[in-house]
Amino acid sequence: MTDNNKPDNSGTPQGSTPERANPQVNDGSAQPGQQAGPPPERKRGSVNFQDASTTAPREPTLAEQRARRDAQRREREAELAEYEEAERKRKLRKRVLIGAGVTVGVVAVVAVIYAAATPDEVTATCTDSNGVVVDDDYCDSSYASSHGGYSSGGFIYIGGSSYRYNYGGTGRVGQPVSGGSYTAPSGNTSVKTASGKSVQRGGLGVGGSGKSSGS
Repeated sequence: MTDNNKPDNSGTPQGSTPERANPQVNDGSAQPGQQAGPPPERKRGSVNFQDASTTAPREPTLAEQRARRDAQRREREAELAEYEEAERKRKLRKRVLIGAGVTVGVVAVVAVIYAAATPDEVTATCTDSNGVVVDDDYCDSSYASSHGGYSSGGFIYIGGSSYRYNYGGTGRVGQPVSGGSYTAPSGNTSVKTASGKSVQRGGLGVGGSGKSSGS
């Protein structure tokens, strides 16, 4: 036995390294001088955040795609129904206007026929040569004959004065006649004096029985 292998008083052979009691292995998870332990547990309720710039959008599912197609189809159907309703109203309004025009046209034709078949009534006013309204007797041929007068060319002559009817004019005795014409109306026009006596369309005479004498 050499001196190097001779045990010393501590019981450890010389030349060998004494082992440490309870050695600790440093695996890099603990700082020198600190005891390594298990990793910390994640707290309950915590949220993991992802980087939105690197996250790809999720593809829609089949149900989502079907729902989107159904919504688009319903929207197109609603637009088509609205268009068809607007066209229906436009055509109806056009038919109403055309019908109204036809009705107005028919009414106008009927009015013209009625006006042609129905005689108008014109008031005859007796006037002197100056256009002043006088009594209706001065335009009566019978009255003129009984007072030495006569009728000629649409005029009644009595005592050197002439008288004739104004048709459609108005005025009181002693006042100038207003409006009207001295041309006798023709056709089915009914001519009467203001007192209601009928006058011939020829222009002269007032008859008490409704008939008048002409020139």
